[in-house]
Formats: sequence, C-alpha cells, structure tokens
Amino acid sequence: MAPTPKTPVDANAAGPMLRYQANLPKLPVPSLSETLQKYLKSVHPLLSPEEYKRTEQAVKDFEAPGGLGQQLQQRLVARAQDPSIVNWMEEWWSDQAYMGYRDPVVVYVSYFFAYKDDKFRKIPAERAAAITTAALEFKKAVVEKTLEPEYAKGEPMCMDSYKYMFNNCRIANKPSDLAVIYDPFKNTHIIVIRKNKFYFVDTVHNGVQLSTKELQQQFERVIDQAGDIKGLPIGILTSDNRDKWVDNRDLLLAANPLNKKVLEKIENSSFVVCLDDLEPKTRDELCRASWHGDGQNRYFDKPLQFIVYNNGRAAFMGEHSCMDGTATCRLNEYVCDGLARNLIKHGHNHIRPDLPQPEPLTFIVNDKIESAVEVAKKDFEQLIGNHEMTVLAYQSFGKNVIKKFKCSPDGFVQMAIQLAYYKMFGTSRPTYESGQTRKFQRGRTETCRSVSDESVAFVKAMENPHLSDQEKIATFRAALKSQGQYMAAAVNGHGVDRHLFGLKNSLKAGEEKPALFTDPAFAYSSHWYLSTSQLTSEHFDGYGWGQVVNDGFGCAYMIKNNALQFNVASVKDLEVHGKKYIGGTYQFKQCLEDACNEMRDLLMTEVPAQAKL
Repeated sequence: MAPTPKTPVDANAAGPMLRYQANLPKLPVPSLSETLQKYLKSVHPLLSPEEYKRTEQAVKDFEAPGGLGQQLQQRLVARAQDPSIVNWMEEWWSDQAYMGYRDPVVVYVSYFFAYKDDKFRKIPAERAAAITTAALEFKKAVVEKTLEPEYAKGEPMCMDSYKYMFNNCRIANKPSDLAVIYDPFKNTHIIVIRKNKFYFVDTVHNGVQLSTKELQQQFERVIDQAGDIKGLPIGILTSDNRDKWVDNRDLLLAANPLNKKVLEKIENSSFVVCLDDLEPKTRDELCRASWHGDGQNRYFDKPLQFIVYNNGRAAFMGEHSCMDGTATCRLNEYVCDGLARNLIKHGHNHIRPDLPQPEPLTFIVNDKIESAVEVAKKDFEQLIGNHEMTVLAYQSFGKNVIKKFKCSPDGFVQMAIQLAYYKMFGTSRPTYESGQTRKFQRGRTETCRSVSDESVAFVKAMENPHLSDQEKIATFRAALKSQGQYMAAAVNGHGVDRHLFGLKNSLKAGEEKPALFTDPAFAYSSHWYLSTSQLTSEHFDGYGWGQVVNDGFGCAYMIKNNALQFNVASVKDLEVHGKKYIGGTYQFKQCLEDACNEMRDLLMTEVPAQAKL
C-alpha cells in the first residue's frame, strides 16, 4: 500500500508515476553560516591544530559582512529562486560530475549488481529471456507512467530520472558528452551482444510482444549465428577516455554511411543484453566480470546492460551519468524478485513460426578503426590490470541482529568501515557516504561526511585495550548519533559539499577565488579515501564500483537481513601518503571482517540473554 503523503497530487500529471512531481519541494540553499559551521565541524577531526586555525580564518573571511561569500550566497539563492530553473544544482552537477568528465566510464563511473543464481534457469538463453521479459514489464510501467513512485518517510521521491532508463544513451561529445532520449514506443528492439558482435532483436512482432519462450529462441539464434569466432570488438571503444572515443566515433561515422545507422540502432535500443562467453565461478570472479568483463562484449554508453554468462550466472551494469543507483536497484529488484516469486507474465508457450531472425549489425571498418580498437584494448587491459576488487560476504549477522543492538544498521556499518580503516592505517581520513536528495525536484545526491570527532574517538577507543566495554559502547553511541544527524541533514539538502559546490560555481569569470576554496583543507576534506554507499537486495550477490581516488577505496555495501556484504575496490598495491600497501584491497577486506566481529562481540555484552537467540 502506498502511503498518504502531505505532498499534494497534481491533477494534470502525465501519469500516476509523476502525480507528485510538480509539487515536490525545490532543492534548498542552506544559510551560509549553517554550512560554514558544519564545514568547520567536519574538518576538525581531519586537521592539525595549525591547519584548523588557518581554515577557521578562511571561513571567517568568507563569511565577513559584505564580503565575497555573502555575494556568492545571494547569487546562488537567486539561481534557486529563478522560476526557469527546476534545480539549482542540476546543470552544473551533470556536467562537472559526469558529462564533462573525460576519464573512462568503466571502472570510474559505471557500477554493477551481480545476481544470485537462478536454480530454474541455468541455460544462458533461458535466463536472458526471463530477465528480458521482466525488464520489459518494468519498461511498460515506466514509459506508460503507471509505476508507483518511491517514498521516503511517507513522502514521495522524484521520479524524473526514470526517463533516462530505457531507450537512452550517453553520446560521446566534446567538451561534454550528451544524454539522448529516444522514443520508447517506436523503438521496441533490444541489442544483443555475443562474441563482440551486435544483433538487433525486436521484442514485438505483428503488434504482439515476444513471449519468454520466443525470446529464448531469439537468444539461441544469436548464439548460433555468432559461432565461436570473435568479431572485431567495436564495443571496446566505449571503454576509453571520452575524448578518444569522440574521435574514434567520428572515424566510424566517416568510414561508411551505414555505420551511422548501426550506431543509431544501438543507441536507441530499449537496453542491451550481453551474452558473455565468460564463466565466473567465485563471487570475486562474478563481481570482476560484471564490473568490466573483458571490455569487448559490452557497449558501456548504454544505461542498462543485462549480462548473462555462459554458465547461466547473471548481472547488471549501469552507466551512472543520468541516474543514480536507487532507480536501477528498483528495476533489478523487480526483475529478480518477480522471477524468483513467479510474478512475471511470460506469455504464451508456443513459438510463432514467422519470427524474423535476429539482424546482425555490422560495422564497415578500415585500418584506422582496426588500429583504434587495438589501442583501446591495450588501454583497457592496462586500466583493469591496475585494479583489484574483492568481496567480503560476512555471514555472521545482518540487519536483524544490528536492530537488537538498538542502532541504525547503516550507522553501524559506517562505523565498521571507519574502524577497519583505522585498523589498517592508524588514522581516520575523509569519507564519503552517498545520501539521496530525491525528495526534491530532480534531486540526486548529497555527501554525508562520515568522519566526525565522535567517530575518531570511537575507533581510538576500540583499539585501546585499557578501556571498559561500557566506555567503548558510549563512544560508539555518540559516533552513531553524529553520523545519523549528518545523514538526516544531508537528505534534507543541508549537507556541506553541494552547497559549497554551488557557491564555487557562482564565482564570475575573473573573480579571485576566496581563501576558503584555495585552503588545502578544502581539497583534502573532499579527497575521498573512502567512497561508500549502500544499496541492498536479498536477490543480489554483489554490488560495486571503483574507487574515486587512487589512494583510496570504493566500498559498496549491502545490509541484508542476516548478512553484510562489502565490495572493496582499489588500485593494485595502493600507495597512501608515500607508503605502499601490497595487497591493500585484501588487507582492508580482512580489517572489515575484524571490525564487524569486534563490534558484534562488544555490543553483545549489552543484549539480554533471550534476545541473543
């Protein structure tokens, strides 16, 4: 049952999915003094007394009456109040965080969900067909705008980003990429990639959608047509630096007019299904394969790629620029849960004899394109070869036990990550946790800065053998409270990072940067040594993405009912502040396990005997 929100319904909405959209609040601009005080509080545990004094002075100067800080705040408030601008941050964020970003999307931007095995569908074509049918059912609800909105604390969330889900593509362009939306009713086809070759498969025939059995036949035909010989991997070009891909895309377009038609069919497809010939066995192998694969049997610019491996395992890969993970998590939860509980309508069992064969999409290439593919392959191998990813599937406890400890499951895991980092490095460093601001029109994310004076006191207490359990628990409760307060402010649009981002973007050309933005603490406090985020489904066996700085970790986590899962990514043998950590990714995984065990043992001392069962 949907809650009854305070947000009024828009009688003129395009459909039930968007019935609250026009009446959602706009992203606020917090007061200058509130943000600056919060900023000082967030950097205090990260700086020496001398550094903090310098930052304090920079904040004071910035906030001075009549100073530049006040002017920037006025400009930002005026932008937020401009009726022609829906969300003051949207355009700046889209360009600077995503579209203008020139590094490859794979590893740095894209993310994945790895599915648990489907015991009833072990044949790749069969599993791919079931996933496709479920995804098409979800597409129907999205494009017909009948999908129920999401809610947080009883209030609706922005559903605008769903328009970027199906029949979309990120198009490589200079200086910034473009997001292009195609007609979802006119373009009913999907693209299937097998052995690096592209196939056009229409999911509608004579006005009737293909049943799961018919789709299975189409996937089997693709596998047969593709044979055993791999094609020239044009898809690898999408894994490269964005400017290089722009140049190579131009080469493709110039090589032959037919290439434009092939690209258009890929770009305007509903989504992509990758039928990989890889057979990942372990959880680590599955996550690596889903994170990037061999880079060739993919088209990384598509926001939705469903991957089915030769051994029947499956996963999803998302391109992040226009949609955050909450929307695609819902799509994938719908697919996996619908199939597991037999809620998906698979259609008739007979296969129509006149189904057209899958259409091979062949690029006409020349020597320049072939050599560009070779260069992209080498770049990709070098990039991937420099990265590690490993999964801690922690089975000792999950959300159900954490609730017995009377604490927020997310806060608990954040403190476990802080403790693990302190165990490994002997210090606390800037940490990003993603908080969603989708309660606002076209809201995306805000940073929750997880390190606080209280979290530092907690990790130090945990490593101090002379303190009693009661003293350690007291520091833990204080750290949890601090993290919870910051996250609550962040999801209400009152964090630090996006406001400072807005103020910085309000500078006019030629204006001198205020000391606040040139102070080393400003860059250091948003250098995310730990980039963390939680999305959870009982149907996933993995979820992850790469680190955002090369001396840090990407740490994606799931909080299941009876398990925790951490996906740790970093460069191989990372170097932090001049010290090399051989096998650092695996060291951190071990520290996470130790931290969870120690926190469990500590908090169990508080749990009444009957509740432990």
